[in-house]
Amino acid sequence: MPPLVHRHPLAAQAAEVLLERIRSGEWGLGHKLPGETTLAAQLGVGRSTLREAIRELAGKGVLDSRQGAGVFVTALDVAEDWDAVLRRSAIGAVIEARIAIEAEAAALAAHRRTPTDLRAIRRALAARAIGDPDVELLVDTDTAFHRTVLVAAHNDVLIELFDSFVPRIHRAMTDLLRARPITAPEEDQAAHLALVEAIAGKDASAAAELSRTHLTALKEALS
Repeated sequence: MPPLVHRHPLAAQAAEVLLERIRSGEWGLGHKLPGETTLAAQLGVGRSTLREAIRELAGKGVLDSRQGAGVFVTALDVAEDWDAVLRRSAIGAVIEARIAIEAEAAALAAHRRTPTDLRAIRRALAARAIGDPDVELLVDTDTAFHRTVLVAAHNDVLIELFDSFVPRIHRAMTDLLRARPITAPEEDQAAHLALVEAIAGKDASAAAELSRTHLTALKEALS
């Protein structure tokens, strides 16, 4: 019974020691850890405790136990919670990530969009509330438009990344537009129309560049 009481805390301690050794550079990315018997002896724990420690780090994405091959390092540290990363990140950094995602998504959309996708994009463009005094509505309809482009790229990972950014930028966009309303709504809508036409015309290079230009201007406005 006593070993069962102390087993989990000891495994957690062993996991922390392994993690510190990885952080220190003792084992690099892709490196195979020593064998179970050797590693257990180094840590001064039993093999069952070592296995629990490895499972704990595998669950955190740091290690990967491969049947018949051994245990390999798959990350050099435990990943911070994604929402926490976004909350503490400067808005400029978030928009830079959006540029990377949305420019690529625009190019993919130009290659992959279906007639249904294109209709959805055009509807979302028409629904953008440019010039509407309700700033929240404008931000919502603009976000909805950009998301239809992501959907047309047919890449679920890009959509998930975009959706994770939305809460972080929504308030910043709202505050910006309240302080500095769009002075030329027709030009803004025309810029978005140009993106739509590039996607419709399957011009991936133009679509990517138009997306990049638009978001770069946004970054400059919010920085």
